[in-house]
Amino acid sequence: MKGYKIMIKILFICHGNICRSTMAESIFTNIVKEHGLQDRFVIDSFATSREEIGNPPHWGTVNKLRQEGIPLVPHRAKQITFRDYQEADYIIGMDDWNIKNLNRMLKGDPDKKIYKLLAFAGSDRDIADPWYTGDFDAAFDDIAAGTKGLFEYLNEKEGFKKRAGMAAGQDGKEEKHYDTGSHI
Repeated sequence: MKGYKIMIKILFICHGNICRSTMAESIFTNIVKEHGLQDRFVIDSFATSREEIGNPPHWGTVNKLRQEGIPLVPHRAKQITFRDYQEADYIIGMDDWNIKNLNRMLKGDPDKKIYKLLAFAGSDRDIADPWYTGDFDAAFDDIAAGTKGLFEYLNEKEGFKKRAGMAAGQDGKEEKHYDTGSHI
């Protein structure tokens, strides 16, 4: 099968890598595990800044994931590098500022790997940074919609097989198309 990859490497990006990107990493990891596809993905998250390097996820992210029953992926903040870019298939930013910084840091995205998360949910909106807003509920809702859309997009593109234990109605049969071609 042309272009078939055994592993799909997805990197979620936000400013400090302690709120939105770690939340997205945990939510998407949970989705993948629910579908029995953890052997098909490498999922990680990074910052565009150096401000929080080495710090654990923000308590608001930890509490919101716990409230929603989603396991937190153990993580310490780190900054993305061009080598990370070269090894990734998808680099998913949370807002226009992340996309701008990623393009600057990653040589203008020569391989067109950079996307905005809510594009996969049919929106060009930013996911507001709960570090500033304090609204981890809104961030969670947006990230959940974006990661669900991303999984559906990848399922459509890659044709994942339904695995044992997968909940009914999550087999990706519904046809959806996403305008992810605008690499801001």
